[in-house]
This record gives sequence, C-alpha cells and structure tokens, in this order.
Amino acid sequence: MPSLIDFRRRIRSVKNTQQITKAMKMVSAAKLRRAQDRVIAARPYAAQMREMLANLAQAAQSDERASESVWLAKREPKNIDLVLITSDKGLAGAFNSNLIKASERFAAENANAKVSLTLVGRKGRDYYKRRGAPIIGEYVNILAKPTFADASAVAAEIIRRYREGETDAVYVINNDFKSVMTQTLSVQQLLPVDLTPSSEAAATKDYIYEQSPLDMLERLMPRFVEVAIFRSMLETGAAEHAARMTAMDKASSNAKDVIEALTLYMNRVRQAAITKEIIEVVSGAAAAS
Repeated sequence: MPSLIDFRRRIRSVKNTQQITKAMKMVSAAKLRRAQDRVIAARPYAAQMREMLANLAQAAQSDERASESVWLAKREPKNIDLVLITSDKGLAGAFNSNLIKASERFAAENANAKVSLTLVGRKGRDYYKRRGAPIIGEYVNILAKPTFADASAVAAEIIRRYREGETDAVYVINNDFKSVMTQTLSVQQLLPVDLTPSSEAAATKDYIYEQSPLDMLERLMPRFVEVAIFRSMLETGAAEHAARMTAMDKASSNAKDVIEALTLYMNRVRQAAITKEIIEVVSGAAAAS
C-alpha cells in the first residue's frame, strides 16, 4: 500500500499539472479572440471574390479563347493535390487526429487517382512523413499567426502544377471555426472552382468590363486560390485555439477529480493507520495489566 508521503507527492504532481492546464486554457482563450476576429474579417472577402469570379467566368464564356483557358477546363481527376492543414502543437483533444483521419478517408474514396499531399502544420507533416506518403510541399510553424505571404507560398506550387497539367484537381481539408465548442471538419474542392453564380440575382447582373473578362479571370484565379488557402489557415488556427481551450478545461476538471479522489483515499489510509496505532497501544496496555 502506498505511504502517506507517496499520496502527498502524487497530489502535488497533479496540482502542478492542473496549474499548467489552467494556464494553457487562459493563453488559448486570449489567442482565440484575435484569431476569431481575423476569421470573421476574412470570410466576406473570400465569398465576394468567389462571386466576382463567377460573374467573370460567365462573361468569359463568350470569348473565342475560352476553350484554351486552364481555369475553365474540366479534366478527369487522375491526379489530385490534397492540402491538409493541421496544427503545429498537440494538447488539443482529437483536433489533429480527426483531420488526419479525414485525409485518409479522402485518399480511400479516391483510390483510382494519385493523391499528392501539401502539408501545412507539423502534426500532419510528421504523420505522413513517417509513412512515406507522396509529399509535394510541407510548411510548419506558420499557423500561430498566418500571413497572406505564407498562404501565397503554399499556393505557389499548387497553382503551377494545375496550370501545367500536373494535377487535375485540388482539395483542401481543414477545420472551420464555428464557436468555442464547435469546429466543423471541411473538405473543400479548391480547383477547378465551381464558377456558377451562387444566386439568381448575381447571375442576372450585367457588368461592363473595360478589359477582357477572360484576361481578368486568368489574373484573378491565382489570387483566389491564395485567398482560399489563407482563409482555411485562419479557420484552422482559430479552431485549434478553441479545441485546445476546451481540452485544457476538461483536463483541469479531471485533475480536480483526481485530487479529490486521492485526498479522500489518503485520509482513509491515514485514519486506518491512526486506528491501528490506537489498537496497538490499547492492546499493549491491556497485556501489561
């Protein structure tokens, strides 16, 4: 049976762990606020840019060069690039494992195609690197505070491969931030983009373009890919803080339960030891008399 000193050491160790989990929860709560503001600011821009590209694509259909545009072409997906965005750190519950499992399901569902990986985040990179998966790009330590330049660096190779026909489709897997308690797994087709207007009102708008709509589409599509990846990185960063905040709150609560259970057991052991000593003293006194 463990001694009282062993119980006290165990309780002190759990209390120290509880202080760490509480501190991590507070840090994640502070970072979540800033990350949430960036996500909310990025969403309308990405949505409006997609709407604008849909209008451009509709206008570009009348251009005699439209059939030569790589952005308007539809190809059979024999080669697929998958962008997987995970976190660089752990202690966020099932956050990263859910993303990795989603990427494995995606590969299984597209078993007839060759799936190449672009990995953003250390957890996904380490997982697939150990398994010798086909990786065309890896980017770590950028999700703590992602910038548009980081997203442009991630998108550069993806855009080049799609333009040159090395890949037929591009997908991105990330976690979308909904609330502190809810993060939604997202599997989004990035290329080819669905360039149909999202509403009837948008489809009936008549725009006057000073330049060729096809030329504008050719210049703006790479920027759209960069914006989409940047938004996915922001969403994943905010979702990571929310997941870690929830996980650390549960860890702190569990540590409290462990401390209470250990304290109760320690008191029982101490009471049993005191009772045993009293019995020994009484027995000794009775034997002496």
